[in-house]
Amino acid sequence: MKIEHLVTMANQIGDFFKSFPDQEQAKQDIAQHLIRFWASSMRDQILAHVIENNGEGLEPIVCDAIKVHINSNHTH
Repeated sequence: MKIEHLVTMANQIGDFFKSFPDQEQAKQDIAQHLIRFWASSMRDQILAHVIENNGEGLEPIVCDAIKVHINSNHTH
């Protein structure tokens, strides 16, 4: 899948959660959504984008969620 499409989808998820008062919980919820509903190949691709391209195009809350919660749970 094109990274631009994954970035758009991840930002849409982030848009839903970013208004939550507890931003740390929002980041966890974003990551949990990606873990539950995205194929592992999609998660691998978005994580690689965060690592290699500093998450270019991702909203800061989404980028942080991926860095902290997806990266720490990442298994190959």
